[in-house]
Amino acid sequence: MKTIKLSKHDRYVLELSNRIKHNYDSLSLNVPLKRSKRSLGEIDIVAKKGSRLDLYEVKCSYRILKAKKQLSRIKRYLNLSNARSYFYCGNSKALVMV
Repeated sequence: MKTIKLSKHDRYVLELSNRIKHNYDSLSLNVPLKRSKRSLGEIDIVAKKGSRLDLYEVKCSYRILKAKKQLSRIKRYLNLSNARSYFYCGNSKALVMV
């Protein structure tokens, strides 16, 4: 059986999902966003608790400005103005609400 080696980013996504999974009803990892054949990007983690959605962007290093820009663009495209968004830095294990 062949084992698949995960990238550093994917390991951090799994690490964060294990850390937060007990707070939510469901988690979706690496959710692609498309609008009529065009890719808009990917959300690392979409977490759902009741009717509430939380979005998580994972970066290997502390690049909060890039994560904030990506999250705000995704929220605008999907009309999720009331969704909370978070940034997770895998290197420092920091979780920040943005």
